[in-house]
Amino acid sequence: MKQLTKAEEEVMHILWEMKEGIVKDILKGFKDKQPAYNTVATVLKVLKKKEIVDYRKVGNIYMYYPLISKEEYSSYQMKHLLKNYFGGSFVRLAAFFAKDNEMDIEELEELLKDAGHTSNS
Repeated sequence: MKQLTKAEEEVMHILWEMKEGIVKDILKGFKDKQPAYNTVATVLKVLKKKEIVDYRKVGNIYMYYPLISKEEYSSYQMKHLLKNYFGGSFVRLAAFFAKDNEMDIEELEELLKDAGHTSNS
């Protein structure tokens, strides 16, 4: 799986929610400023080339749909984050979030327990 740009992720979040859609429908999914039609169409072509989306032709319209689930991509992103920023160590990741979010010791222990780590490891 390939890393997505911010623009590609924005389009994918809309498409995951819609399940499938044409460019005009995807445009309506943007909450803030709506990008140009051609911009979204170009992003979809890139996503197709990356094998993240595909389409089926309905008349003269392209109906786009995701080839991977949001969960699959989220899992990929977390593994990428863990490997590239925390040396593959879940404990380092947990310690970072504990410090950054001012977690107390009980919350940290619960997080490690839920992840299958014990305080003795």
